[in-house]
Amino acid sequence: MFSYYFKLGLRNLRRNPALTALMVLTLAIGVASSISTLTILHVMSGNPMPHKSDRLIVPLFDNGPIEGYSPGDEPNDNQLSYGDVQRLLASGKGERRTAIMGLGGAFEPDRKDVNAFSATGAGPTKDFFAMFDIPFLYGGAWSEADDKAATDVMVLTRALSEKLYGDANPVGKRVRYNGFDYLITGVMDKWDPIPRFYRVVGKGAFSTEDEFFIPLSSATRHEFRNSGNTNCSGGNRDPGYQAFLDSECTWLQFWFELRSASDRSDLQNYLDAYAAEQRKLGRLKRNAPNQLFDLMEWMDHLKIIGNDNKLSAWLAFGFLLLCLVNTVGLLLAKFSVRASEVGVRRALGASRKEIFHQFLTETAVVGLVGGLLGLLLAFGALALIAMQSKALTIVAHLDWVMLIATFAMAVGSAIVAGLLPTWRACQVTPAIQLKSQ
Repeated sequence: MFSYYFKLGLRNLRRNPALTALMVLTLAIGVASSISTLTILHVMSGNPMPHKSDRLIVPLFDNGPIEGYSPGDEPNDNQLSYGDVQRLLASGKGERRTAIMGLGGAFEPDRKDVNAFSATGAGPTKDFFAMFDIPFLYGGAWSEADDKAATDVMVLTRALSEKLYGDANPVGKRVRYNGFDYLITGVMDKWDPIPRFYRVVGKGAFSTEDEFFIPLSSATRHEFRNSGNTNCSGGNRDPGYQAFLDSECTWLQFWFELRSASDRSDLQNYLDAYAAEQRKLGRLKRNAPNQLFDLMEWMDHLKIIGNDNKLSAWLAFGFLLLCLVNTVGLLLAKFSVRASEVGVRRALGASRKEIFHQFLTETAVVGLVGGLLGLLLAFGALALIAMQSKALTIVAHLDWVMLIATFAMAVGSAIVAGLLPTWRACQVTPAIQLKSQ
């Protein structure tokens, strides 16, 4: 019976075409506005590594100055100093450990048809690639020995590799970066986590991807400066790069990968013991709590999704509700002119339940058509949003989840809007309608 009612609903779209078009357009606009906003919120709040996010841990302790500090104040920074990072790397805690600095500089290609250009990248340790499940098109990551020896080696993204070498495999070749020759050990395949959780501070959660990676030890050996946030509020320091490394300046992000989420308490105990030891050496004077964040907690701590994004979503759903109220009125008008038809059907033996199913199926058809139109409008709205900035380009796109949600929302909204008009249509008294003909 449903297929019959569905076909009947399609035919009835041509009845009162102006009223039907107005209903479909009203529903489509409401759905498109909601889906556009919800899509951006969905992408921004997604878990980029759901299979291990509870095992990826960021440590944070406060090495800020004691002057002006009150217990309970926010940490001095969301990054760590170079000295703390080196000791955490040597701790052996967790299955993997990596520190990350931001980099930027000039590439000088061997190809005559490609001029020198600047690119942005990062300086991690070798565990970075395995920790974040980065796939490789050619070659692989550098070795632990390269980290220790501060070897000039590099991993390229696929896009940068194609820019420099076309489709050729560049592993084993050397590329000149910031005045030094780097040996290419690998080329990453597509790896595009959203948000860019691994280096939010100083990079941004929705910025363009890092184009290359070199060892942190190589970057510091060449005295490359950090491309990102650097906080030196801990007081005066001696001039020179080594003094900067030895200072309390915070400019590095750090990640542990645990073998199991249950190892988190052991890591917390280690951090507390480490902080106590450092206080004996005259550091960490604030005596603030030492914190651990898993991946999703870290994104929440950094407020990647701001209150303005959440408010926009609520406003969009409020607009959808307003569209539904208008749709209810239009459905009441559409169904009221069919009272005589309902009366005849009831007189011929149709039950109120059958009338209810028929009219509710028709509203679902209206919702399906509204969903198709709403999907087109949502694509258009997201395209306009993506034109505003590169960051919005990354988040303003529909995935399969949101495609399904579009139709579910459209059909569900139409059915909700059609409940009252459908119920009113079922209350028609056959005798009164037949007498009026």
